[in-house]
Amino acid sequence: MIALTWNLLLALIWTALWGNLSGTNLLIGFIFGYLVLAFGLRDIPEFARYAARVPRLIRFFFYFIGELVKSNLKVAYDVLTPTHHMRPAVIAFPLEAKTDGEITIVANLISLTPGTLSLDVSRDRKVLYIHAMYFDGDEPTRQSLREFEQRVLEVMR
Repeated sequence: MIALTWNLLLALIWTALWGNLSGTNLLIGFIFGYLVLAFGLRDIPEFARYAARVPRLIRFFFYFIGELVKSNLKVAYDVLTPTHHMRPAVIAFPLEAKTDGEITIVANLISLTPGTLSLDVSRDRKVLYIHAMYFDGDEPTRQSLREFEQRVLEVMR
């Protein structure tokens, strides 16, 4: 968290030096601040973790946008065609996420993807119950959910 604060501070300094408070200028300052922290302070563990986390976050962002587009197209196709391809099911998905924050982020991102909805978490916080509109069988569905959870946890840990 300290590294992010420093990065934001460097972005604000960049913006102040240029005298132009715009989103583009702030983004450029954020990128330059990240590069300064990533390469200049890489020997400090806090900044090294931060430098490794940002590329993972960017990869996850593009992965999530891709999944979002694929899910939207699948649901739109099903709505627009006369035959329905839905095979709804409720799945008990064992979680690798341990903390409340990790479970919340995983459940909410699953719910944001069209065709899936997080229903409940077991009392022992080890199982997430998910409603899936397109159940392709137990193993393929669990595999895609496992990959999704792994990518979220890769960013958070």
